Amino acid sequence: MDETLRQLGVLVLGSIPTIILFLILYAAYRSLVHQPLQKVLAERRALTEGALEQARADIAAAEARTAEYERNLREAQMAIFKLQENQRQAALLARGNALAEVRSLAGARVEQAKAALAEEVTQAKGTLQAESQRLSSEIIRSILRQVQAAPAGGAE
Repeated sequence: MDETLRQLGVLVLGSIPTIILFLILYAAYRSLVHQPLQKVLAERRALTEGALEQARADIAAAEARTAEYERNLREAQMAIFKLQENQRQAALLARGNALAEVRSLAGARVEQAKAALAEEVTQAKGTLQAESQRLSSEIIRSILRQVQAAPAGGAE
């Protein structure tokens, strides 16, 4: 067992330069490679997460702008519909006014025609009255002539 311990001691003493070299190499790796790599990875992660957060913010802003656009579009459509309805109402009112004016003009013309017709009827009645009196006078004269021309005794 002494021999084993001695060999083990020789091995440990022979491995001390390797252990020191390994520790120096480990320290060099940590300072030259591992720490800068961790910094770069942390920056990359921060940038990636920042880009993702920026993308989420951009998406939210785009959705807000889209909602605003859709709201403005609905408002514009409602304004157009209201304008069209107002124009339609104005057109109906103008049509109704024009129709009322035409009806009143037609009514006035009908009244004028009725008045003219009544006057013609009155003139025709007057003419018929005068003509009937003239005819009745002529018939009476004709009968009177025949009566005067007839013999007084009634014998023929």
